[in-house]
Parts: sequence; structure tokens; C-alpha cells
Amino acid sequence: MQIWPWINEGFMIVSALLILSGWIYIRRGQRDTHRKLMLAGATFATAFFISYVLRTLLVGDTTYNGPKALAAPYQVFLQAHATLATVAAVLGIITIRRALLGRFQLHRRIAPWTASVWMIAAASGLVVFLLLYVIYSPGPTTNLFRAVAVGLAGNVGWFG
Repeated sequence: MQIWPWINEGFMIVSALLILSGWIYIRRGQRDTHRKLMLAGATFATAFFISYVLRTLLVGDTTYNGPKALAAPYQVFLQAHATLATVAAVLGIITIRRALLGRFQLHRRIAPWTASVWMIAAASGLVVFLLLYVIYSPGPTTNLFRAVAVGLAGNVGWFG
């Protein structure tokens, strides 16, 4: 069993739960608790991102190994998840920056959207994780550098 994906998913789940809790606390008017929970959630999200990038560079990405009939829908779902996660990260940076600068009127305008997109990205990420590591056995994992080297080595014959 690969442990790194489980650690990454743990970071993401904790981040989502902290952000959801922070949202609940701001609705109750408890700003200090909200701030602490949101900063903790952002910290776990950052830990996820750093860990994910390191794993991708050092170990590689795992390919989908489920039924072939679901491969194309999986890829579409994965791309939608990646897009949502990217949008959520950018919105998160903007939202946190506005709060830290004390621009609370602007913060309040974007924060519900940010949290909503983050929750959807986290939920879709959980689905991707379950499909890659729990529901189906993991497919091959290819390191980025290995994939490029093999691709270049394989293409040499085409040009030579």
C-alpha cells in the first residue's frame, strides 16, 4: 500500500473540515474562532499542496486502473476536479489576503464563494482518491522525470 496518497488525502480532509467549521463559526459571529479555524484550514491545504507536488515530482502520478468503460468519464471528472482545485486555491489566496489586510467588506464578498468551491474541490478530490486507491487497485505510478526520459528515448528512433 502506498502511504503518501493517504497522507495527502488526510491533509485535504482535515483542511475541508476546518474550513467548514470556520464557516459555521463566522455565521455564529465568533470571529476569533473563525480566524483560527480558517488559518488552520489554509495551513493544512498548503501542506496538501506541497506534499502533492513533492509526490508528483519524486514518486509520480498514479494512473486510473478501473474499468476501461469508465476511463474517459474519469478523465473528464479529474480535469473538472483539477480546475476547481486551482480556482479554489487562487480564491483562497485572495480571500486570506483580504482578511489579513483588514479588507473585511471585500473579504465577505468572496469568502462564501471560496469556501463553497473549496468544499466541492475537496469532495471531488476524495472521489478521485477513492477511485485511484480504494475502489480499484492503483494503476502504474510514473515519475515525471522517468516519463519524460522514456518519452524522449522512445522518440529517438522516430527521428534517427
